[in-house]
Amino acid sequence: MKPKKRHTKSRKRVRRGAIKFKSATLTVCPKCKRPIKPHTACSFCGTYKGKKVLDIKLKKKEKKELKKKQKAEAKDKKDKEEKNKKIKK
Repeated sequence: MKPKKRHTKSRKRVRRGAIKFKSATLTVCPKCKRPIKPHTACSFCGTYKGKKVLDIKLKKKEKKELKKKQKAEAKDKKDKEEKNKKIKK
């Protein structure tokens, strides 16, 4: 089917102006707090809805940071337990 009349440049550009990319909607990973696409597993920590679903290979630097964080959390937990024991006595 042929067009009956020629479309002007401005009319063509107005029509194409409405067709544009939308910015991606992102959510925040509840574990690592990084932005991720909704309804997908986190590519950084491998969790989905709070459950570990992927094994992610970490870089050496990230491994060190993760170990430090885990040690600090374990130490804090141990300190809290000791304080609770002292308070109970």
